[in-house]
Amino acid sequence: MLEDLFLSEEALLGERGKGFYDVLKVLDGGRIGIAAMAVGLGQAALDYALRYAKGREAFGRPIAEFEGVSFKLAEAATGLEAARLLYLKAAELKDAGRPFTLEAAQAKLFASEVAVKACDEAIQVLGGYGYIKDYPVERYWRDARLTRIGEGTSEILKLVIARRLLEAV
Repeated sequence: MLEDLFLSEEALLGERGKGFYDVLKVLDGGRIGIAAMAVGLGQAALDYALRYAKGREAFGRPIAEFEGVSFKLAEAATGLEAARLLYLKAAELKDAGRPFTLEAAQAKLFASEVAVKACDEAIQVLGGYGYIKDYPVERYWRDARLTRIGEGTSEILKLVIARRLLEAV
């Protein structure tokens, strides 16, 4: 127990009474990293699914030529690119020393949701193979799913975003 513990004034980190806000700033920066990680995981799943779809044949042609498969790949690629742009914007604001709480929350929320969707679609493209450990997309999905939790759940991020938007009005 840390009852009756005394620390000198020099041991104080940050400004007295502002510790909670300091922690929130750390979370904002971490959200950019989680967004980048989510995009990387989604991109890895997409890349694998693209190669698989070009090589796997059904009815005498690669499954990538079927709209049911190619549309999944196109949507995943588009979502991941949008997520990449969101986290790069948040990172640019952070690096410039400008406020970035809203942008970091938006980037992390969108990227984590898109990454899980991209991994879901990669599993679907691979069929039963996408679900077994012999293929990497099942691991990408599990790791991407975690990005919806770390540095704030999707539901918490929606609260952060909504509050920031309402403050601006």
